[in-house]
Amino acid sequence: MDALNTVFFFIVAIFILVTAHELGHFLTAKLFGMRVDKFYIGFDFFNLRIWKKKIGETEYGIGVFPLGGYVKIAGMIDESLDTGFQSSEPEPWEFRAKPVWQRLIVLAGGVMMNLILSILIFIGITLAIGESRTNVSNPAYVEKGSVFASMGMQTGDRFVAANGKTLESWEQALDPELLTSRHLSYTLKRSGNDITISAPPGFISKINTDKGIGIRPIVPPVINDVLEKMPARAAGIKSGALITAINGTRVSDWTEVVGIISSNAAKPITVEWQYLEPVKGADVDIEKIRAEGSRFTTSVTPDQTGKIGISLKQTLDTERRKLGLAGSLASGVRQTWKMCVMTVQGFAKIASGQEDFRRSVGGPIKIAKIANQSAEQGPVSFLYFLSMLSISLAIINILPIPALDGGQFVLNAIEGIIRRELPLEVKIRIQQIGMALLLALFAYILINDIFNP
Repeated sequence: MDALNTVFFFIVAIFILVTAHELGHFLTAKLFGMRVDKFYIGFDFFNLRIWKKKIGETEYGIGVFPLGGYVKIAGMIDESLDTGFQSSEPEPWEFRAKPVWQRLIVLAGGVMMNLILSILIFIGITLAIGESRTNVSNPAYVEKGSVFASMGMQTGDRFVAANGKTLESWEQALDPELLTSRHLSYTLKRSGNDITISAPPGFISKINTDKGIGIRPIVPPVINDVLEKMPARAAGIKSGALITAINGTRVSDWTEVVGIISSNAAKPITVEWQYLEPVKGADVDIEKIRAEGSRFTTSVTPDQTGKIGISLKQTLDTERRKLGLAGSLASGVRQTWKMCVMTVQGFAKIASGQEDFRRSVGGPIKIAKIANQSAEQGPVSFLYFLSMLSISLAIINILPIPALDGGQFVLNAIEGIIRRELPLEVKIRIQQIGMALLLALFAYILINDIFNP
């Protein structure tokens, strides 16, 4: 089932991103009166298609190979390497007959649409749930083996500053622009003392290797509800209790509690917890429960599914600020810009050798895994993933590499500067070289996905 989910969410992600990208080319071509012969999501190699329908002058379809898509514009040399039109004079509806500035806009249309998609996703999320701000007073939960753990950060540490600038929220502490900065150091509060940690060389590569940042605010294991006819209720555990240890192992985060309980299905466990009679209308004070709460030790046996019937009480110091339409629009543009900067900086680090290329790039297998993981975390997480992938697609496509939009953009710009069309043989050869390079790179990345999952 997990494999099916992975494939499903990969196809959904690719379908949305490719549709947006190709729609950008399609709409701008139509805007300038160019004839669009085909609009395909997925490639129809060997004429293998899931669906096709001709409407007007355009054939719309879904190809069998879900790794991209294309828009075939009349009079344009593209991936199909179709040159039949060269034997006749340019027609008014052909790409080659249009002014250079119009051709350049059409070539940039896909990239622009991917950026617009990202902006719209961020605007939608901000309008729906507001901007999240998690106070740095919430201590950190640091996963073992994560890059932050290797830097010396420990569970319970609190962020104070980054690169000498005081931090107010977790969102500031983990801002993508900050994580990709040339030098990165944090000031932390630990047991009343300030300490400083620094990011190692290849920081982003290490994050990719560890499959995530490996750090988040601690979610204290305070119980919200104790379900009826479940082991916890029968054992006398109360709503509002703070779990402090299980089977003698100290716990400070909800995931630790869930992990230990679920791994002991149908086996008796010893739960240590503290309880302080809650004050109606008052927020839960974790430190007060630890200092003044009564201590209990209870034996409880999880059921066959590894559950005892308790749910989490949200105690994080978090706020969501509603921004309205204008504020959400500004936030969407700002977040997209930051992600673009982060992506460009990431590519620059890979090109300069600061980051490991093999561990920093991902192909269809890695994208599929991340798509499934983000979807499992909820729709907001999946939308954030889509936005980041859309930006990456835009940045990659604008690179001046033959066969990409950026390469075509450069060729057409050159034709505009020299005021004449480049020889057909030259353009065909450049396109062939570009396609060969892209296929070789794709094969390398796919092999890298397999051997470096």
